[in-house]
Amino acid sequence: MKRMRSLIAAPVAVAALLTAGVAGTAVASPAVAAPASTALPCHASMSNNRPRDYTTTYVQVHTTGYASVTTVAHYRTTNHKKTGTAGRRGNASIGYYISGATPGYKVVVSVRVVRGHRSGSCSTSFIPHR
Repeated sequence: MKRMRSLIAAPVAVAALLTAGVAGTAVASPAVAAPASTALPCHASMSNNRPRDYTTTYVQVHTTGYASVTTVAHYRTTNHKKTGTAGRRGNASIGYYISGATPGYKVVVSVRVVRGHRSGSCSTSFIPHR
């Protein structure tokens, strides 16, 4: 019985040393590390990437179903933020009315999608003209 206790105690002692590390520093066990979550898919395009003044162009987003969608159009002098929710199949369409935007200035639209603890991002752009 005494021999049996020493055989059981040896692996426990080794495990304690590995967990404690050298000189009392903590060593993370591979089993403790959290798995990295994958980014949410995000694809964005414009319904019209050369819209005229006083027309509406749509940011068309494809992601996971029911994800929250936030778009920000970065104009020359201001930023316009809009939000929406993707449908069951992951599609969302968010409109931007073009009125008096600087002609020829490339407007980049940043897109962020979120569902639960996962998120993703992408972008698209358009160039307004008169």
